Amino acid sequence: MSKNADDGQNEGSISEPQIARRGLLYIVSSPSGAGKTTLARRVLAADRNIEMSVSVTTRARRPGEQDGIDYHFVDRSEFERMKERDELLEWARVFDNYYGTPRAPVEAAIGGGRDVLFDIDWQGAQQLTAKMRDDVVRVFVLPPSGHVLEDRLKSRAQDPADVVAKRMAAAAAEISHWPEYDYVIVNAHIETSVASALAILSAERLKRGRLLGLSDFVRTLQSAL
Repeated sequence: MSKNADDGQNEGSISEPQIARRGLLYIVSSPSGAGKTTLARRVLAADRNIEMSVSVTTRARRPGEQDGIDYHFVDRSEFERMKERDELLEWARVFDNYYGTPRAPVEAAIGGGRDVLFDIDWQGAQQLTAKMRDDVVRVFVLPPSGHVLEDRLKSRAQDPADVVAKRMAAAAAEISHWPEYDYVIVNAHIETSVASALAILSAERLKRGRLLGLSDFVRTLQSAL
């Protein structure tokens, strides 16, 4: 046998083994304005094996947002009905509006080996962790400084000055939850942050506990030796 073949270097004709895997819940949280939504969208664009969890919310739709794509926009009474029917995996009140994660599509996705990305706050992350601890991967996004955070909030031009002030006042309390997360990304440059987020995703997919078909694969491998 040649050295290249022995070392696994000549891999052009080797097919990738298909090992059944349980999907994961990839949670991205941050104080408002730190960049979690931009980061989440970039991860989705770069990796076709992860899909966005579309939350329900009672807040008003912002310019350019589409119902069923950015959020499911509902009124307060419908949100309460969803809570009563246990149709939400998690929910939270944020700045006088309610947000929640529909249960059915998430459970179907991870059961089918697909990953789901969550752009949610620390309250939602806590609830998901309590219900599905083995499935969650938690990433907290920090701004590089308070000045940068304020500049980003103002540059969005989507909220009035009083709302920006509220978000800045809440940032310190939100940031205090960073130790609850598995990974932390300081979002100074979006390209670097996206690379870090994708590296985390790749590593978590390889965890032995998520590879449901690994035992069968190893047994088959051993029997052929």
